[in-house]
Amino acid sequence: MVDPISDFLTRIRNGAKAKHRVVEIPSSNVKKAMTQILYKQGYILNYKFDDEAGPQGTIKIALKYDTITGASAIRELRRISKPGLRKYVGSKEMPRVLNGLGIAIVSTSHGIITEKEARNQNVGGEVLCHIS
Repeated sequence: MVDPISDFLTRIRNGAKAKHRVVEIPSSNVKKAMTQILYKQGYILNYKFDDEAGPQGTIKIALKYDTITGASAIRELRRISKPGLRKYVGSKEMPRVLNGLGIAIVSTSHGIITEKEARNQNVGGEVLCHIS
């Protein structure tokens, strides 16, 4: 696997399109931090880190859907910084996703955080993905 973050986003995107309740993803520290951000922002229902499954462990993510329409809470997942073209921004140039309705996940020296937290802490970093 060349890009584990793209694999993470693709598994969630495919699971949401197929209306799966739970998606299993191979674990890493970056993926764990991104999962926690998705949970705190309300894009997923729940998650569980299973460190004993397989050599590196797995993350089980319960996807969230609208009860009336059945639409997924995640409308779009887009990888921004790719292995072939990294995208770094300063604290003043932090992106706004859908005029503040979505989030951008940023890898900074303070850890993996949302663009709003990065703006508040006045730090820049690598923009990993946009979620809306």
